[in-house]
Amino acid sequence: MKAPRKFFEPLAIGAPAPMRDLPARLERMIHFVPPHNEKVRAKAGELAGQVDVVLGNLEDAIPIEAKVAAREGFVAMVKATDFGSTGVWARVNALNSPWFLDDMTTLVGAIGDRLDVIMLPKVEGPWDVHFIDQYLAQLEARHGVRRPIMVHAILETAEGVKNVADIARASPRMHGMSLGPADLAASRAMKTTRVGGGHPDYRVLADARAPGEQRASAQQDLWHYTIARMVDACAANGIKPFYGPFGDFSDPEACESQFRNAFLLGCVGAWTLHPSQIAIAKKVFSPDPAEVAFARRILAAMPDGSGAVMIDGKMQDDATWKQARVIVDLARQVAAKDPDFARVYGF
Repeated sequence: MKAPRKFFEPLAIGAPAPMRDLPARLERMIHFVPPHNEKVRAKAGELAGQVDVVLGNLEDAIPIEAKVAAREGFVAMVKATDFGSTGVWARVNALNSPWFLDDMTTLVGAIGDRLDVIMLPKVEGPWDVHFIDQYLAQLEARHGVRRPIMVHAILETAEGVKNVADIARASPRMHGMSLGPADLAASRAMKTTRVGGGHPDYRVLADARAPGEQRASAQQDLWHYTIARMVDACAANGIKPFYGPFGDFSDPEACESQFRNAFLLGCVGAWTLHPSQIAIAKKVFSPDPAEVAFARRILAAMPDGSGAVMIDGKMQDDATWKQARVIVDLARQVAAKDPDFARVYGF
């Protein structure tokens, strides 16, 4: 294990020093774009004003014959677009793919100072993070990149979930993690072809009370266990947890439900693969105005967080003060980016 004093040293001569804290950025939705598509690239400026993160997808969903075009298209899109406060991410191809090295050398060499996060697929353990950490430091030093590019891991194998805590603390370059339900389902041999969301056959059944009586039944969440493990690992190490993709674009209600479950468990955002999901993510991952108003009442009644008070017949103490602080801090972040929410929240 690396000595604590060595943890924040640059891994290459001339590389920028690792960050000690994550940038305070709003990242309610990571919006995926296929950069080999010229029509999509042409709308990048417009898209930047609608989402918190624009991600150039170079991996899954990009045909093999379009891999080079996607890589070059993403570089061209970033160079031609003013993204303002919107994050610029790239999902590179997996470490064991024939495209990974060219993805990294091209992106860092051409747009390293504009690239906020590299999303790394199929991370199985801290060794994967250590490799990209060292490699990024070498590339940053070679190309004079002035701030470190962060790394975001996708949990999409059983091995990765098993090692989730070690992945979360593998490097100061770690930004966060996302659940990758489709590949994870295949890795676990789960019997579903859905991309995220529930399954009608995964349910609990109430005990039988009388012969022939209709028994109550409720569908369960296939991903609750994994999301909870990911959230704990991220929270314990000061990085961000995200829900991944929801593949059924024709069912916005189910998408909103899955996003909300993840939000309530502690996720800060989700992937949006279709424009229709942007508004859903914006709504879900921005705190409810009524919750914000009540949280502000708690903070006003307990300015220093000590003691206990009664508000609307409910006891509030140090623990609820901390919960209120989380909600109000998030609301302020949202309000700073979104004038509509600023008006609703009263900031």
